[in-house]
Order: sequence, then structure tokens, then C-alpha cells
Amino acid sequence: MKKPYNGDAAQTCPFRLGELCEAACPTCEMFQQFRGHNPNTGQEIDRWQCSISVLPFLMIENSQQQRATGAAVESFRNRMVDANEINARMLARQAMPQPPTLIAER
Repeated sequence: MKKPYNGDAAQTCPFRLGELCEAACPTCEMFQQFRGHNPNTGQEIDRWQCSISVLPFLMIENSQQQRATGAAVESFRNRMVDANEINARMLARQAMPQPPTLIAER
């Protein structure tokens, strides 16, 4: 499948020893379609581009996702600690000896 090239026609490919990107990129496996949002501007992206040139954006996005995941895990941990403390108190109350109850005679 020939992929659309929408970059600079005079740019040369670093992997194909000086071949122009306009000819090389549409047949290259590293030339992929990227969709999403620019993490710096929030602008929507839908374009074909060299994977190597997109790596900085992908690394920024990965870092943002890792921070969000870390926050979610910490929040979940805090809820589990609270729930475990409540369960421990309930079990401690149940383990206390209960005074015997008298059954009334009929």
C-alpha cells in the first residue's frame, strides 16, 4: 500500500542513505499513520509520519499515562487500606467474648 507523504519534498531519509523522503517514506515500514492529540497544544492529529520523528511525542504521552496510572494505583491502595482497617475492627469486635444470653422459660 502506498502511503501518502505530506512532508518536505527536499528532506532526505536518514535510513536510506540520502534518498528523498518523498520517494522513500511511502514504502517504508516505519512510516505510519498517527491519530490522537498533540500533548503540547491539545490539537487533534491525523497524519502519516516517520515513527522515529514521533518518538518524543510518544515518550511524553507515555510519561503522562504513567503518572495517571500511578495516581490511580495510589488512590486504590488508600481505599483498600481503609477497607482493611474497617474489616479488622469488625473482626476484633466479633472476637470479643460475648456475655451469655439467657433464654426465657415458657
